[in-house]
Amino acid sequence: MPCTTILVGKKASYDGSTIIARNDDSGSGHYTSKKLAVIKPEEQPKIYKSVISHVEIELPENPMRYTAMPNAEEGEGIWAACGVNEAHVGMTATETITSNPRVLGADPLVRYQPAKDGKEEIPGGIGEEDIVYIVLPYIHSAREGVKRLGSLLEQYGTYEMNGIAFQDADEIWWLETIGGHHWIARKVPDDVYVMMPNQFGMDQFDLEDALSNQKEYMCSADLKEFVEKYHLNLSQDGTFNPRDIFGSHDDSDHVYNTPRAWYMARCLNPSTMNWDGPDADFTPLSDDIPWCMVPEKKVTIEDVKYVLSSHFQGTPYDPYASYGDKSMKGAYRAIGVNRTDFLGIIQMRPDAGEDSRAIEWVAFASNVFNTAAPFYIDVEKVPEYFSNTTGDASTDNFYWASRMIAAMADASYSKSIFHIERYQERVMSKGHEYINQYDELLSKESDAEKRMQLRQEANQKIADMVKKETQDTLNKVLYELSNQMKNAYSRSDAVSYTHLRAHETLANLVC
Repeated sequence: MPCTTILVGKKASYDGSTIIARNDDSGSGHYTSKKLAVIKPEEQPKIYKSVISHVEIELPENPMRYTAMPNAEEGEGIWAACGVNEAHVGMTATETITSNPRVLGADPLVRYQPAKDGKEEIPGGIGEEDIVYIVLPYIHSAREGVKRLGSLLEQYGTYEMNGIAFQDADEIWWLETIGGHHWIARKVPDDVYVMMPNQFGMDQFDLEDALSNQKEYMCSADLKEFVEKYHLNLSQDGTFNPRDIFGSHDDSDHVYNTPRAWYMARCLNPSTMNWDGPDADFTPLSDDIPWCMVPEKKVTIEDVKYVLSSHFQGTPYDPYASYGDKSMKGAYRAIGVNRTDFLGIIQMRPDAGEDSRAIEWVAFASNVFNTAAPFYIDVEKVPEYFSNTTGDASTDNFYWASRMIAAMADASYSKSIFHIERYQERVMSKGHEYINQYDELLSKESDAEKRMQLRQEANQKIADMVKKETQDTLNKVLYELSNQMKNAYSRSDAVSYTHLRAHETLANLVC
């Protein structure tokens, strides 16, 4: 999937949380309706079979309850996408990434081969459809998530290149697949944020640590031999740069991928580097934009939402630009696009109770025009407004209401954008307010059952607030767009009562 990910270490975030966030974008030509769900242990099968690749995997005993963001319509698999389990481990999968022909020739992707000419079908490997579903219910830390997924990749292979984030309260790990069976993973330094725009990301790797102590790095056991055998390292001095070794170097990256990394860094480190003009340190075309950076200020949830909603504001590349040089308007693929299905921002808060530590901020449809709502995610059920999505457009759920608002506000941008800005601020402000209120109540309650009730009560109040604010915003942007209809006419069609009486009097005089 064409997505964008940002990861924020606990010393880089405003409250000491680890934060992982990803836009889940549909591929070109379609939109995928999504919903928030809780998957209970009894709903997890013993044998998992992928719809896309037909691979069958025997799953461990004793799965944990976890949340997910599955497809609302059946047919292409579950696509759980992101969530948090009972052990308070978060996960988002996947960020589709790039590779090069040398890697794919050395370790080909494991693609499904249907039965043909009397031969039996050959299952493919695992992919985005499967990964959260077969990993998240069984792991108790971010590090354990890397190890489980790594073993599955080595055993079953994959049919696509992907990046996957794991998080607990202390650590964030980022794993990138390499060809069909290989992988590398790095612990995100606590004081940085990471930018991932559909491109092989890691630009630094300690292979010695990965193959020994695994303090901050992990990888396939044979990665060193794999790189040497197929002459994959192009460095003149022996430096091990994974992006150069395993990634792509295509012209299309300069339109689709690198501009997004450039803009993320430009937002969070505006003064650290020179991002614009002929003397820029990095431009939208730069292949060496750092994978991670220490932010100039600590990163907030609002910063994450803004960055993942961005459309090159303040640059000549903004598709909504109404002033300045417009010659490059819409030249690059923005982060906030029409095909975003959902945004999940998972926040693991160190100063909250263990069962209320995890908060997931949820937004649906195009991030430019939507808003994000926070939920306690260690729960047994989620509000219907966020979980009842179907394939049919409806104002009865947040997904479709958000998509309607986005389509209307885009078409009436200059008139509607201030309604959107107020909507975003109101919902996120009230979201913080409710979480603060219920954090206080939870701090005074020790009974596990009552604590669960409080978390679910808070979630319902937040959902009710979001529904009210969303309906109000929908009303406003519909009005603005209606005023821009092609058949608009300013003169009223109705004849006033005074004019009508005058016409009647005149008619009587004539008679």
